This record gives sequence, structure tokens and C-alpha cells, in this order.
Amino acid sequence: MIDDQTGQTLVSASTIKSKTGGNIAAAKQTGKAVAELAVKQGIKKVVFDRGGYLYHGRVKALADAAREAGLEF
Repeated sequence: MIDDQTGQTLVSASTIKSKTGGNIAAAKQTGKAVAELAVKQGIKKVVFDRGGYLYHGRVKALADAAREAGLEF
């Protein structure tokens, strides 16, 4: 997560160390992890930028997991 006004990275998570690889399960883990970190810092509302990717598959899995973990977008 990046604060667009200051250009600062606030929270990040990755699938690099994930044992499941770059699949939907890894996307779910990443979405949950980034949401939990954000909520701990008091961030609850975000804007989800899918970077031009279609909203399905891994992108959808990440977003759904983040919502379930407490983020609003």
C-alpha cells in the first residue's frame, strides 16, 4: 500500500516466500496478510488499483481476501 500524497510505502506483502507459488491460494494469503498489516496500522479504507489486470482469478482472490480481513474498497 502506498500513500499517493507522500509517495511512501505503508504496507507490503509478497508471494515470494510462499510455498504455494503464484496461484490463487498464494493471492489469498497475500491479500489477507496485507489487510492484517494495514488494519494494525489503522488503515481501513483503501483504493484498489488492479494495474490494468482483469478483475478475475488471482486479482479477485487477493481483493476478496483483503476485504474479508477488514479492508474496505
